[in-house]
Amino acid sequence: MAYFYYMIKVLGILWNSFKMALQELKVNKLRTFLSLFGITIGIFCIIGVLATIDSLKTKISNDLSGLGNNTIFIDKWDYNGGPEYPWWKFVKRPSMKISEMEFVQKRSSLASNIAFFVSTSATFSYEENNLKGVNLYGVTSDFNKIQAFNIGIGRYFNETDFNRGVPYAVIGDKVANELYGKPEKALGKTITYGGRRLQVVGIVEKQGSSMIGGFDYDKAVIVTYGYYASIFNPDQNNPYIMVQAKPGIPSKALQDELNGIMRQLRKLSPTQEDNFTCNDVAQFKDQIESVFGAINKGGWAIAGLSLLVGAFGVANIMFVTVRERTSQIGLKKAIGAKSSTILYEFLLESAFLCIIGGLVGLFLVWLLTVALGALLPFPIFIAPSIIFLALSICIILGVISGIIPASIAAKMNPVEAIRTK
Repeated sequence: MAYFYYMIKVLGILWNSFKMALQELKVNKLRTFLSLFGITIGIFCIIGVLATIDSLKTKISNDLSGLGNNTIFIDKWDYNGGPEYPWWKFVKRPSMKISEMEFVQKRSSLASNIAFFVSTSATFSYEENNLKGVNLYGVTSDFNKIQAFNIGIGRYFNETDFNRGVPYAVIGDKVANELYGKPEKALGKTITYGGRRLQVVGIVEKQGSSMIGGFDYDKAVIVTYGYYASIFNPDQNNPYIMVQAKPGIPSKALQDELNGIMRQLRKLSPTQEDNFTCNDVAQFKDQIESVFGAINKGGWAIAGLSLLVGAFGVANIMFVTVRERTSQIGLKKAIGAKSSTILYEFLLESAFLCIIGGLVGLFLVWLLTVALGALLPFPIFIAPSIIFLALSICIILGVISGIIPASIAAKMNPVEAIRTK
């Protein structure tokens, strides 16, 4: 019974504080709006930054996963880049060979899947329809085990296709739509490039654009490496080897093993530099984390200033409110209201005011996500954890802003307070 009475009392304080916050907003619209504007802008800044960064991280992480999880790219190029990138040094390196992939396949004990990849660009056509700048990928049998794409219609290549190097093609969603109108119409038809024909055996599900380059399956035609090598010289199109680690094997361990295998294969002495690079996809995730961390700090710095201004604004409202309600406070205390009840009422009212400002900020962020979602190549979303963070910040700021005014109200002498006009 005592617990029930206590809950009724708490709910009464909450409801009364909420009503007073709404009354303050209704009676003194301009003053309250200007005071809460800092809270609104602060929440808008930090939640807008966090939502955009989270969405961008999700998009880039998905794009990186598309390159292959726990995968090493053995290439003559180093993917680190930078302003002092020695391209003149890497361009002289020998290209990867299919025989080197086979050697790595035999020697590596940490690899689960190994694929050879080479690509070029071509114009493809069907009847009167033409599509320029299509990626022609030549791949070996493990490629689809490393890469994250699904066949929506038809099938992928089988072992017989790879062994014979047949003129079959798996095409992307955009290629199918541009040349055939609908992906369903492409299956079994021929697709032409440079006077040569390929039979379409499968269509890749729509992937969407990638923000990190990599593979564009929507605008791609995939063929077996055997077929590709019968038409083009792979050495002229920068081939590389993709190696995926076994489950539980760190990419760093695989990278070290592959370095040793490649040095042995190319007969490099201990004093000679590598004439290849084992690029770890995981390193890009670390770089992205550091960049996003810096952006988040900038967002917090901007939001912190706005929230500080907003906190002073709310504190000012509460000081004015206490002064305006001095006689009411005295009357409440005279009829038995405890000092703690007065304290909690003003603290909760301050918190509710900050929450109102925060909700307006969240609404503005939602409008921002709708606008950016229509412009950017990836959706912007507000995670529940971010909303919880915003409300938590509002409550904490409300308590901090209202603690001094609420304490003044709680300590008032009821007789003196009633006499105050």
